[in-house]
Amino acid sequence: MPSSLRIAQEARLRPITEIARAAGLLEEEVETYGRYKAKVDLSVLERLADKPDGKLIDVTAITPTRAGEGKTTTSVSLTQGLGHVGKSVALCLREASLGPVFGIKGGAAGGGYTQVVPMEDLNLHFTGDIHAIGAANNLLAAMLEAHLLHGNVLGIDPLTISWRRCVDINDRALRDVAVGLGGKANGYTRQTGFDITAASEVMAIAAVAADLRDLRRRLGAITVGNTYDGEPVTAEQLQAAGAMTVLLKETIKPNLVQTLEGQPAFVHCGPFANIAHGNNSVVADRVALKIADYVVTESGFGSDMGMEKFFDIVCRLGNLRPDAVVLVATVKALKHHAKDPEGGPEAIEIGSANLARHLGIVREFGLNAVVAVNRFPGDTDDEIDLVRRIALEHGAYAAEVNDGFSQGGAGAAALAEAAVAAADESASFDYLYPLEAPIEDKIEAIAKRAYGADGVFLQPAARAKIQMFNKAGLDTLPICMAKTHLSLSHDPSLANAPTGFTVGVRDLRAYTGAGWIVALCGDMQTMPGLGRTPAAFDVDIDEHGATVGLF
Repeated sequence: MPSSLRIAQEARLRPITEIARAAGLLEEEVETYGRYKAKVDLSVLERLADKPDGKLIDVTAITPTRAGEGKTTTSVSLTQGLGHVGKSVALCLREASLGPVFGIKGGAAGGGYTQVVPMEDLNLHFTGDIHAIGAANNLLAAMLEAHLLHGNVLGIDPLTISWRRCVDINDRALRDVAVGLGGKANGYTRQTGFDITAASEVMAIAAVAADLRDLRRRLGAITVGNTYDGEPVTAEQLQAAGAMTVLLKETIKPNLVQTLEGQPAFVHCGPFANIAHGNNSVVADRVALKIADYVVTESGFGSDMGMEKFFDIVCRLGNLRPDAVVLVATVKALKHHAKDPEGGPEAIEIGSANLARHLGIVREFGLNAVVAVNRFPGDTDDEIDLVRRIALEHGAYAAEVNDGFSQGGAGAAALAEAAVAAADESASFDYLYPLEAPIEDKIEAIAKRAYGADGVFLQPAARAKIQMFNKAGLDTLPICMAKTHLSLSHDPSLANAPTGFTVGVRDLRAYTGAGWIVALCGDMQTMPGLGRTPAAFDVDIDEHGATVGLF
């Protein structure tokens, strides 16, 4: 079988104007970026305001291994499978961050014969959205530094500044840095740091903003620090929000591309699920729901991560209502959770406790879960059938194999039919916690109901922040947990379905522009680092100028 990169490079793509026209978009609603990419003007939402929404299917997974379980591949497979069985469908994915692309996971466009294309563009600069988000974030940082230098008329206490710079590369050396060195002309000397762009609040805001006006309002509401009197200071007070919005006026528009089999795919925004909320933009979901009968949207990492945040944060803010869940599981992941990667059926049985826990998380939200067993090379039919049987025994609505990687949409037809049946069933969707609950109770609800923890331990810094946020009237915001994706707990070494643990929360951050509170669990970092052998080692240009090694 050819490599995913070769399949993508040899694919015969349709002009994006044809994809848009087939999806019901008008010519004036589509702004092309070359032949195969476009941005969609949000005026389409006004034109189709009275059209009923399609069904929303969220794709998530069990606790993944470090290389991932092929959730994006499954999302594309499901989309192509729905097209294969004659359904009107659209796909919504996040944009790829260069951090994972050149790190351990590689690209984020799917794989094999289930990809979103043009693959190289998607995995690299695309339409420039992430660069624009980084520029807007760092403009605010620069204007804050200039304000401190030129008189500090707002009376900002430099020791309270929480706004950090960002860059879209894994660079651990930037986690903690000193700025303003070299004398008074270079600014106020203080300690700060960088986040990866996908973990920035500006990325979070772009992903949940309803339109350009809402984007402007949210950017203005960003809190950068406090005055000496303890009052919050915002981007609006620094007169930065207007210029930030101008940098992002094109970024707010969803990007339209296509699958290898011609279904429309919106690829927009790219927040990480272990740090940020881990879902594509609200506006992409809304546009897709107006042009298709079924919308496949992917949440990052496991159901305890991106899916929980999609339901408890994004669906609240975006007024979205999911209809069903597709939960990705793999033979190799279940063996991993049994700590027996070369094991047989017994290892799968032991590791299935993780699958059972994730099915339980989906049930906590009142939705049906279809388990997609994503086939990897080396998986036997007996192993696949065993995972399907175990899934049904633990309450899955259905369990089907996904052979999309090697067969395209035809290999996911049964999965597509099962997802349609689940989405067409009535559901009693609800959240894990009410917004009116105290901050600590909301954190505890997520830890207990999603992670299976006995409770939470709030370190002194976190307790102090809760008191501060209560005083500032931020206690009704939802919670975005920043924790490892490699375990249901906050400890990446605890595999499978751990019990008897307490989730440690070391600090809280108020994302007043995005509209939630981030709880930092364990030693979770907001700037990843490259490993000893990053994927960037394999990426190069051949003698003909073609990219090689990208996956």
